[in-house]
Amino acid sequence: MSINTHPRNLLVFLLLIFFLLNFSHPPLAFAEHNTSFDFPSFSFRNLTLLGDSFLRDGLIGLTRELGVPSSSSGTVIYNYPIPFFDPQTNITASFSTSFSFSISNVNPTSFGDGIAFFLSPDNQTLGSPGGYLGLVNSSQLTKKKFVAIEFDTRLDSDFNDTNNHHVGLDIESLISIETADPLSQDIDLKSGDMINVWIDYMSDEQRLNVFLSYTNFKPNNALLTVDIDLSGFLKQVMYVGFSASTEGSTELHQIEKWRFQTSGFRTVRPRIHPHNISDNSVLTPPILVPESPNKNHRRLGLGFGIAGPAFFCAFLMVFGWISMKKWRGIRMEKSFKAELVTGPRQFTYRELNLATRGFHSSRIIGHGAFGTVYRTNFNDSDTVFAVKRSKHAHEGKTEFLAELSIIACLRHKNLVQLQGWCVEKNELLLVYEFMPNGSLDKVLYQETEQDKSLKWVQRYNIAIGLASVLTYLHRECEQQVIHRDIKTSNIMLDGNFNARLGDFGLARLMDHDKSPVSTLTAGTMGYLAPEYLQSGKATEKTDVFSYGVVILEVACGKRAIEKEQSGNKMVNLVDWVWGLYCEGKITEAADDRLRGEFEESEMERLLLVGLSCANPDSNARPSMRRVLQILNREAEPVFVPRLKPSLSFSCGLLPLSLEEIVSDGEESKTTRSIDIKID
Repeated sequence: MSINTHPRNLLVFLLLIFFLLNFSHPPLAFAEHNTSFDFPSFSFRNLTLLGDSFLRDGLIGLTRELGVPSSSSGTVIYNYPIPFFDPQTNITASFSTSFSFSISNVNPTSFGDGIAFFLSPDNQTLGSPGGYLGLVNSSQLTKKKFVAIEFDTRLDSDFNDTNNHHVGLDIESLISIETADPLSQDIDLKSGDMINVWIDYMSDEQRLNVFLSYTNFKPNNALLTVDIDLSGFLKQVMYVGFSASTEGSTELHQIEKWRFQTSGFRTVRPRIHPHNISDNSVLTPPILVPESPNKNHRRLGLGFGIAGPAFFCAFLMVFGWISMKKWRGIRMEKSFKAELVTGPRQFTYRELNLATRGFHSSRIIGHGAFGTVYRTNFNDSDTVFAVKRSKHAHEGKTEFLAELSIIACLRHKNLVQLQGWCVEKNELLLVYEFMPNGSLDKVLYQETEQDKSLKWVQRYNIAIGLASVLTYLHRECEQQVIHRDIKTSNIMLDGNFNARLGDFGLARLMDHDKSPVSTLTAGTMGYLAPEYLQSGKATEKTDVFSYGVVILEVACGKRAIEKEQSGNKMVNLVDWVWGLYCEGKITEAADDRLRGEFEESEMERLLLVGLSCANPDSNARPSMRRVLQILNREAEPVFVPRLKPSLSFSCGLLPLSLEEIVSDGEESKTTRSIDIKID
């Protein structure tokens, strides 16, 4: 390279790097961003409910709504992590939140324990009931990291409470750093009235203020002011939410609305800092042109010195633009043209392949209509997931998209939560929470010792949990979800034997108050409603029928259809229980493994609910909301006739073979017109 072109090339090279970094490639890094959200009322779209929390009429309840004292804890968490610390600028965000809550009690003499707003580095905050406020586990007090504002309604000497009515700041401990009594501002936490709260943390002033009022106007004076630096406790990202608990109390905790925002972050784009060049100036190297007797040669060299790097720069920019467009096209293709939502994480095939040891047979934990389910263990954490792997990528794409598009936008404590997905190497993979107790059918029918079988309390709680999630799917979603394949093998049990509904491969979305679309008959024999077999139209009442069969299985410990012990005759569970009910001996249907350890009134209520849901006449079946009210003793049971109703109809299209109506949803190729009578 000649001397007369070298400085110019250096300048062009620096400009080329600048253009490439700022225009032909996405920015390398950004500072953390401020976050805000506003919930005038609540839905499940952006929230996760844990424990006993529930959503009703736009309000969130955190503890059980019962007329008798109980121990309960519940949590609601905003789904997405919120940045609180920017390592690039070393800035800790300020935050402000406002919400409305009420603490009511059907028994004025029964107090405890209170509610808390918290910030946590993880989204699994569900602690013990009682004085632990649902924030920490009683056996792991020092392991949970959190910052919380508690609204405590019971004096607990174990945590140095000043009284039974206070607001306090808790940091990684339930012993408050500082407290204040709302009665000093004429506010009664236990009044049952809606109380408005404002919490402000100013990072630059290192001060936290808490305001309370019965009105919508923020008071001038804070109830609680704490001078504290939270930068050591607010991690790079945190989750925010509420928790509450009771112990031997009927106290009910509700949240009505919620606003939250962070502030203080600056958006910073990366800059190039060449040596000896300041941020506000650009140093242009001098252009040295030695004297030469041949001006033409000099001009030719000068032209090549300018044109050559310019063409090279243009080539690189065009190449970068084409590469970027292609990269974006691949990303768009992988997103199934917006079929996927932004909530679940996209895993790489390599991650899942390593976590399952190459999808080794030793990692298989189950099989389903969608494919094989594997247990995963990631080396960088103790997290365990379950991965569904499609049988055939192309054939399974419809089911894959159905399951992903439906369950990814659903949030309920009794759903198996979708954690992520992967579409690579012609594979379709779904990543779920791992359910340590497996599926309900395996627990119900496994050959195990009697003392290891499901206890009555667990069975009744499973029935309530399943009714709760079906009420949500049928009535509380923006679009109604009909599951179409409710059965014991599709109901999972978490570590506390709570029911979690899964396998949405056959689910269908439909707008509320619209007629169901005729579909192919799909499902599992024994759980299929008679009108569904006749018409192929799935409605919420077909889900109700399947639910009725499932809870009869839970109460009786018998399969929906099974052989007699003394012969080869097949026995229908609904018919068998209805026969005992006709004879006035319905509680004799109870599972022998319970050894009579159950409340007879509860057993009778559950069995009657099962029969009412499995009524051949769909119009006589209750809604899932009514079922939930009955099981929670908030409504009287539906009348069930002593004799099982007979239902006759003419069916123009009915699958001939059993294989064509069980589980796989394949199209029936041969049909005939026959008459059916349901006894």
